[in-house]
Amino acid sequence: MLDLEPARPVDRGPTDRPVARLHDLRVSLSRNSRRTEVVRGVDLEIGRGEIVGVVGQSGSGKSVMSLALMGLLPASALPQVSGAVEVDGVDMATAPEAARRRVRRLDLGVVFQDPMTSLNPTMRIGRQVAEAAGSPAEAIRLLRAVGIPQPEQRYGAYPHELSGGLRQRVMIAIAIAGDPALIIADEPTTALDVTVQAQVLRVLAGLRDELGCSILMITHDLGVAAQIADRIAVMYAGEVVEEGPALGVLEAPQHPYTRGLLRARLSLETERGRPLHTGLTDAGALDPDAGTDARAPSGTEPATAVEEAVVERTTVSAPARSEAILRLTEVRCEFAVRDARGRRATLAALRGVTLDVQEGESLALVGESGSGKSTLLRAVAGLETRYTGTIDGPPRSDVQMVFQDAGASLTPWLSTEALLLERLRGRDLSRVERRERVREALDRVGLPETTLAAKPSELSGGQRQRVALARATIVPPRILLCDEPTSALDVSLAANVLNLIHDLRRQMGMTVLFVTHDLAVARIVSDRLAVMYLGRLVETGPVEKVIAEPAHPYTRALVAAVPGARRELPVIVGEPASPMAPPTGCAFHPRCPVMQDECPSTLEGIQLVEIGPRADVEARQHRVACVLRGEF
Repeated sequence: MLDLEPARPVDRGPTDRPVARLHDLRVSLSRNSRRTEVVRGVDLEIGRGEIVGVVGQSGSGKSVMSLALMGLLPASALPQVSGAVEVDGVDMATAPEAARRRVRRLDLGVVFQDPMTSLNPTMRIGRQVAEAAGSPAEAIRLLRAVGIPQPEQRYGAYPHELSGGLRQRVMIAIAIAGDPALIIADEPTTALDVTVQAQVLRVLAGLRDELGCSILMITHDLGVAAQIADRIAVMYAGEVVEEGPALGVLEAPQHPYTRGLLRARLSLETERGRPLHTGLTDAGALDPDAGTDARAPSGTEPATAVEEAVVERTTVSAPARSEAILRLTEVRCEFAVRDARGRRATLAALRGVTLDVQEGESLALVGESGSGKSTLLRAVAGLETRYTGTIDGPPRSDVQMVFQDAGASLTPWLSTEALLLERLRGRDLSRVERRERVREALDRVGLPETTLAAKPSELSGGQRQRVALARATIVPPRILLCDEPTSALDVSLAANVLNLIHDLRRQMGMTVLFVTHDLAVARIVSDRLAVMYLGRLVETGPVEKVIAEPAHPYTRALVAAVPGARRELPVIVGEPASPMAPPTGCAFHPRCPVMQDECPSTLEGIQLVEIGPRADVEARQHRVACVLRGEF
């Protein structure tokens, strides 16, 4: 139970009146002298104590609707609002600003997607919570209530000194400080690991149970909404196209768009070896040139969606006894940093990683943030040179990397054509040959020639990721490194990118190292899985074997955290220890539900040993670093 008793009694008014009501809400915004209607006649009520999930792709109007509900539509976009958008009887579009401020102060709590843009980076988190809570003592109570360990010590920390999950909990503590009637959570779990996501969702559900508040959960992931929502509303192109009880919407969706969202969502049961469903494109992104007709006709597939035929394809697997194209031996990587008190400290990002990657295979590295996955990838790419041990592989020119945020990794002032031509510099090609190679690269990733002149800011997230893949493969690499390339994308766009990576790997015979915190994604893209925790490998093996029979308690917890996964597995609790002071022995032991007496001290729990049949000597056998050897 959460310690969430209201600080003071609050008169919520008639209990039969909805806490929020939207009736024929229409919102139009102006951009580049062109006005576009982005919310189109939305009707929605949120009952008292109810959790409503609003689901849809980026651009479908979800966040604009929530901003209208808060009375915070951006003035720079010259918003025009019609219809009703009420919170506790106050119309947030037409009421005086003083009345709207009162509603925001007393009745609304907000949790945004990225807490780093919402929290003041120069102010300690305790003070920020205390400003909303009224006193340091109340702030500490709230920090403890939302599951922040050692709140008295964390009180003096700055936002950058906390993990993403802890920062999001600080935002939740601020949101509930005024005992709000309604909490608006706008994509609060998108950038979080699955384990932290599960913890944040449990905290949000606990708020409703303890405080009786209502929650509006905005997300592009039906799986997230399904975990806590009582009712789900599906938005497409500014309209609510389906609404009903969560179970009914999930088990018997009526609208083609809802069915498409469900088909595009990955799970641990998604069939491997077949193209992922990509019948949805940037469905909510309204084309200003299309006016008000860019929406799905009732009862039909969305106008911008093209159902992709699902056909058989061969799963690309590494040869059983192929040569290792990449060999890491006792790779360690440490950084000099300063701790929360400004003292010099050492951050151990990698703590002795030994791993062979076979020619042509796809290996997924999974683990929570801070486990060392991205550092390992950067070391392989040659972008991180502060390591000891050895990394033997092809020349750096034969290794290319695709980053999580394609918008940040592509030069913003260069066109798509210029970005691709950069990779062809120094090659003996004529101008005509270079341009032909550029067009071939675009064609491989499914982009039209019209994108050649576009700069990254003029492309959607999915298009930017395709440009990044085109740039990485215009000169075919032997190894393609992918660092969370789909984590910030809608499910349908993510499916497009995963299909593309599979097809490029098949066409070019590339080896792929794919970093992700999502086991459902790892299962689709990889032949073999390597699980990392605090800079060490804790389990490796064939992906289906590891997911079906996880042998390390940490891997079991990762599987349990996947939405819809087997709930008999233990759910992970707590935060990883700091890499500046990792625990001795097995680093997972402070969070482990089956910890043994020897775990804090033995070296046996940090060495990978095979647990499969002794006759299985091929390179992809199942190994685990745990004293229990999978015997729970």
